Amino acid sequence: MSIKQRSKKIIKELYQKLDLAPENMVEDVLLETMHPDVFWRGYHPFNEQFGPKAVSDEFWRPLKRALSNLQRRMDIFIAGENKIKGHEGIWVASMGHIMGLFDSPWLQIPPTHKIIMLRYGEFNHIRDDKIVDTAMFFDIPHFMMQAGFNPFPPQTGAHLIQPGPMTHDGLMYQPAPVEESAKTLNAMEFMIGDCKKWRGGRDGSLLNELRRSWNDDMIWWGPAGIGSTYTIERYAEQHSGPFRASFTNRKFNGHICRIAEGTFGGFFGWPNLTLTPTGGFMGMPASAKAADMRVIDFFRRDGEKLSENWVFIDFLHFWKMQELDVLERMQETRFI
Repeated sequence: MSIKQRSKKIIKELYQKLDLAPENMVEDVLLETMHPDVFWRGYHPFNEQFGPKAVSDEFWRPLKRALSNLQRRMDIFIAGENKIKGHEGIWVASMGHIMGLFDSPWLQIPPTHKIIMLRYGEFNHIRDDKIVDTAMFFDIPHFMMQAGFNPFPPQTGAHLIQPGPMTHDGLMYQPAPVEESAKTLNAMEFMIGDCKKWRGGRDGSLLNELRRSWNDDMIWWGPAGIGSTYTIERYAEQHSGPFRASFTNRKFNGHICRIAEGTFGGFFGWPNLTLTPTGGFMGMPASAKAADMRVIDFFRRDGEKLSENWVFIDFLHFWKMQELDVLERMQETRFI
C-alpha cells in the first residue's frame, strides 16, 4: 500500500471512530491518531489548538454534547503530496457536513431538537502515520441560520444546504490517475495566478478573466453571508465583482497546503488574504483597519477548466478583527 493510500486509511478510520465514540472517549480516539504536538487550526472561536487533549476539550467534546447521533457525511475525500515549502508531505482532505440532532446548546446557540448540518472542510498532514497538522473550517453562520438566527443582512447569493459534486464521484478511496491529478492542480494554479493579476473593475475584463479558468456552467458554493451562485455571469454579478469592489489593499499571503487527486483539489491558508473593507460587503461599513481571511477551497475540474468550487471563509474571525463579535450579537438577530 502506498503512503498516500495508507494515509487515507488512517483518516477514514479516525472518522469512523469519532462518529461512534461517546463524548468521554473522544480524547482517547484522537490520541491514537494525532501526534502529541499536533497543530490544529480551526474556525473562530476555536482558532489554534495544540495537542489532542486541547482539540478534544475545545471542539470535539462540546460538539458531541450538542449534537446527538453525530455522523460525518463526506462529499469529497482526497489525498495528495503538498509541495509548499515548510509543509511538504502527504495531506488528506475531506469536505461535507457533520450532521446530528441539535439537542443541547453549542456556542450559546439554543438547541432546536431537530436535524442540523455543520458544513466543514478539513485538511490533515500525515507524517509517520500520525496527524501533525490540521486545518478544519466550518460554516458556523450557516449553522446559526438553521437554528433560527440571521447573523448577517440578506446578501446576493442563495443560502442552501450545499450538495456535493454533481458527478457524485468525490470520494477518492482508490488512487486516481496521476495525469488527471496533475491537470486539476494545474487548473487550480492557473486560476490562482490569473486572479492575482487582476487590476480591473466590474466589467467585461472580469468575465474574460473568469472564462479563462472556469466553465460557463460553473457553480460557486459560497459560505453563509455571501451564498451560492451559478454560471460565470451570475458569479461575476453576485459575488466576484462585488467582492473585489468591496476591499482595498488586498494582499495574498499564500497557502499552507495545495493538493489534487483525480478531478478534485483544494487548498487553504492561515490566513489566505489580508484586506481592508471599503464598505457594503455583507452589509458592513467601511473601515481603515485591515483584517485576515482564513479560507478553505475545494474544486472539481471538468475538462481543462474548473466547474465547481466549495468555499469556507472564517467570517467570525474576520469580523472580530473589525470589532464585531457575531456570536455576541446573535441574540439580537433572532427572526421568527
